[in-house]
Order: sequence, then C-alpha cells, then structure tokens
Amino acid sequence: MTEDYFTRGEKEFLLKIARTALEKIVSAGEKYEPQTVNQKLWEKYGVFVTLTRNGNLRGCVGYTEPIEPLILAIRDNTISATRDSRFEPIERGELEEIKIEISILGELEPIIFNNIEKGDGVVIKNGDRGATYLPQVWDELPDKKEFFESLCQKAGLDEEDYLNREMEFWKYGVVKFGEDRF
Repeated sequence: MTEDYFTRGEKEFLLKIARTALEKIVSAGEKYEPQTVNQKLWEKYGVFVTLTRNGNLRGCVGYTEPIEPLILAIRDNTISATRDSRFEPIERGELEEIKIEISILGELEPIIFNNIEKGDGVVIKNGDRGATYLPQVWDELPDKKEFFESLCQKAGLDEEDYLNREMEFWKYGVVKFGEDRF
C-alpha cells in the first residue's frame, strides 16, 4: 500500500470520523456510528490512532491485524485511545488541544532481525508476549539497540530478549496522516 492509496478527501473523511468519535465519547459518553458508501473505507486494515496534546502523547491504541472495517477500526481505536491505560482519561476541557494522527498498516511481513531497517514498523513476539512500534517511533529512538530494548520492555520481556533465537519479527509500513499534516 503506497502513501497515495487513500485520496486526500478520504483521509480528511477518516480524520473527521476520529474527531467526531473523540468528541462524542468524551463530551457525552456516546458511541459514534460512522457511515459511508465508499467501499474502500469498509475494507479491513490494521490501524492505530494516536492522540497528542501540545506535542505530548495522550493515547495511542490500535491493532496490527485487519480485524474490522477501517471506519469502525478508526472509531473504536479513537475511543480506546481516550482511555489509554498509560495516561489519565482525556477530559472535555482538552478536546480543542488534542491532535489526531492515523496510521493505516500495510501487510505484516516476516523478517529476520538483521534485515530490519530504521523506518520499518516492527512487531516482535516471543511465546505469548509481543508488542509493536509504529515506524514513527524511530524518530524518538533512532538507535537500533535502544529501539529494540524499549520494544522488549513494552512487551514485558527482558531488554535483550530481541537477541533470543525464539524471538519472531515482522515488519510493516504505514499510510500516516493527521490533522496537522498530510
């Protein structure tokens, strides 16, 4: 999937779904029911929704597998991101300052550790523990060792478990866009 797979209008529509879902759940506790006749937006994708306030992360929730139609995945992950367990729930007074970013994932591709490059989205799995970092996390953790140590910690593993032969890796790309950039 290339960056231009979704048109600017489709991206704006998807951001509107996320914004409406955010405002309805935080302001009124209501679940928004998005609709569209655009069949492409009913296709299933892995998707993450990231919420920031003044440049600081306030929530990031999603899934790597194509579990539900895109418009519902964006709605549901937006709602979940308002209650990301790492942060206090988003409150009504914050809504105007919240910025939304959507990352639509391409297919997961099995890969060996040595072939992973900066800029790849990465999933790790060892037994029943696993985690993912979106490609944009490389901006914060550009050192490969630090990136994987942090990813292992996120998965509840020891820092150096990424060197373990049992570790499985997948890479993916994303189509990423947000309210402040396309």
